[in-house]
Amino acid sequence: MKLLLPFGLLFFALSFCGLGERISKQINDSTETTTTSDGETDVSEANPGKGDEVEVPKLTAAQEDIIAKGKELVWDGQGLTWKLPPGWNKLSQSKKMLNYGSVSKGFLIVSISSFADSFPADVSLKAFYDSHVTRAKQGEIEDVRYLEIDGVKGVEFIESMPEDKGDARRHQWLAYRKYNGQTQMLNVMVSTKGSNFDKQRDEFKAVLYSMKIGK
Repeated sequence: MKLLLPFGLLFFALSFCGLGERISKQINDSTETTTTSDGETDVSEANPGKGDEVEVPKLTAAQEDIIAKGKELVWDGQGLTWKLPPGWNKLSQSKKMLNYGSVSKGFLIVSISSFADSFPADVSLKAFYDSHVTRAKQGEIEDVRYLEIDGVKGVEFIESMPEDKGDARRHQWLAYRKYNGQTQMLNVMVSTKGSNFDKQRDEFKAVLYSMKIGK
C-alpha cells in the first residue's frame, strides 16, 4: 500500500579532496512519495527487518570514556547537546543547521526541519525504516534498526564502504520530536571518508549516543 507523504527530505553530501580536503554540503528540500531516507546500524548490533523492536544504545567502556572526557556542545535555541572529543571544532552554525568536526576526526552535521502539527511523523518514520531495510538487503548500508536516544525513537543506519574509499561514509539517525509547539525532524549525522571510518567508530557512536534532546 502506497502512502503519499508530504515531507521535506534532507540529504547531505560530503566530499573530501586532496591535502586540503574540503567539505561540501548539498541540501535538497523536496516533496516526495513514500520512502526516501536513511536508517541503519552496525552489523554486530542489528539485523535488517527486526520489525517494531526499538533498541537503546549499548555503550562500550571505550565509548563511555570518550563521553566522560568530552566537551559539551550546546545548541542554544534548539535544546540539543552533545559531548565532543578533542579536535572537534565549530565549522558552521545557523538556526537549523550545525556542523562541527575536522578533516582528521570526522564531522557532526545536524539539521532540523519543521512541519505542521498534523504531519504523520509515525508513518514517515516507518517509511524511513522500511526503505533502509531494503537498502541493507541490497548491500548499500550495513544494517538498520529503530534506536531510541534520550527517550526519542528514531531510525539509525551506517552506510557500507563506498566504492571509492575517499568518498564520504555516514552514520546517521533520523527522528521526529515535538518542540516549541512544532513537529520537527532531527537529521543527525557523523561522517568521514570511507578510509577513515572504521577507526572513528567509537568516537562516532560516543558523539551520537551522548545526545540530549529537548522535548
